[in-house]
Amino acid sequence: MEFLSATYGEEYSVEFTQGVGKWFFYEQVIQVPLYAIFRPDTGRLEVYAIESGRYQVQTTAESERYWIPGLELFLGVWEGRHEGRTGYWLRWWNAQGELLLWSEEGAEQERQRAERLAEQLRQLGVNPEA
Repeated sequence: MEFLSATYGEEYSVEFTQGVGKWFFYEQVIQVPLYAIFRPDTGRLEVYAIESGRYQVQTTAESERYWIPGLELFLGVWEGRHEGRTGYWLRWWNAQGELLLWSEEGAEQERQRAERLAEQLRQLGVNPEA
């Protein structure tokens, strides 16, 4: 996966036509089977797969996410706030279309679940701390 920055510009579109640079190296030298290019500033994600020795752009599923064989996961763009930044983020979804949580999201869900259970115990007259 490559995350493009605004400082370098259209690097992959220039380099793959000239036969130099990362695109050429990934495609022709080490033959990386899947190559994802993500622009965090716009949320644009492109995924390429080697077909007949050349990268071919892949199409998204109906969910506008890319199925990644071997990982058995979808890769897509999520917009929201994370690590103090609001914007576009690459995220993973399982085969059922459920978003895989970042560790802090999972911890927050568990904290909320524990609070709900503690409140239910209190309503039943049970002290959850005991």
